[in-house]
Amino acid sequence: MNEQQLRGELVRTTQKLDALALSHGTSGNLSVRSGEGFLITPSGFGAEGLTEEDIVFVHLSGASTGRWQPSSEWLFHRDIYVERPEFGAIVHTHSNAATTLACLRRDIPPFHYMLALLGGDSLRCATYATFGTQALSDNALLAMKERKACLLANHGMIAAGKNLDEAFKYTVEVENLSELYLRSLAVGEPVLLTADEFADAQRQFVGYGKPKA
Repeated sequence: MNEQQLRGELVRTTQKLDALALSHGTSGNLSVRSGEGFLITPSGFGAEGLTEEDIVFVHLSGASTGRWQPSSEWLFHRDIYVERPEFGAIVHTHSNAATTLACLRRDIPPFHYMLALLGGDSLRCATYATFGTQALSDNALLAMKERKACLLANHGMIAAGKNLDEAFKYTVEVENLSELYLRSLAVGEPVLLTADEFADAQRQFVGYGKPKA
């Protein structure tokens, strides 16, 4: 896609997140890799009224161009793109179930095989740090090691994928798993999959969502 098309995709994905109540008001942000940097939603904007011209370009150096300031969380977007070249898009939300777990500062253990979709047998919760800081970015990178998503303590969640469609899919899955885990905890402690059981699930995911050979 060219830059204008990517801007349009960011606007449409922001609207999808809002429609599914995965993003509330002006909270959360999303970005897509573009050229020598990335395009990101502006600071203090929600889905309502957001246009392609409002999207901000941020160079990997940190310099930005556009009529608005980039999201206050641009730093962890930049650092993830630098450290994880396989990712082409990032979504950050304060969705209800994921943020509830984040406020409890709980990792999600291997209670369900769908965790394998996110890269490992757990979804880690990053150590708390103030939003918009280098400390938060460092903590998020650590929590996302060998993962495609993480929770942010007392804050929200991050999901990343090769493109916006994939990052959006992982965002939906994080919220779904978070809600299932919270419901399980309300009844008791869920039975966790063994290492062998989870490894079997991971092997099954090798061809998941891919075209027929």
